[in-house]
Amino acid sequence: MASVQPLPVDDPISRGLLADYVAMRAASFPGQYTPASPPRAMFEPPAGIFLVVRDDEEQAVGCGGIRRLPDSGTGVRYEVKHLFLKPSTRGRGWGRMLLNELERHAREWGATELVLDTHHTLTAAGGLYASSGFVEIEPYNDNPNATRWYGKALGS
Repeated sequence: MASVQPLPVDDPISRGLLADYVAMRAASFPGQYTPASPPRAMFEPPAGIFLVVRDDEEQAVGCGGIRRLPDSGTGVRYEVKHLFLKPSTRGRGWGRMLLNELERHAREWGATELVLDTHHTLTAAGGLYASSGFVEIEPYNDNPNATRWYGKALGS
């Protein structure tokens, strides 16, 4: 059974998954994608958390995190970042499991809203977000890699 566990974003396992994520994004958006190496403090509780998905053999196959953004007019806001699963593992529900776990942490830290940005070509990701209660919102950042922005009200 797959599992999700916290791991520092600068751990070699996390770095390897992020390198796979960056390579996938760069191949999808030639000449457009500009990756950044996230600082460890961005994903340390309660400022955020970085999670790794492990498959049935305990191999790291995916990752994602949340980071706290400045509060919005509706309260505490976290942003989903670097949600990624290796292509060979997709379609097993692990992306939803990871997203649910990130949302659980955000709720524990008092979040009233989750936001994220993505690219319109990532159709499977867009489907996951929509089926998880995210709706399209106005851009909340100037990320040059994003073409769509989503938000989800978490309530209080």
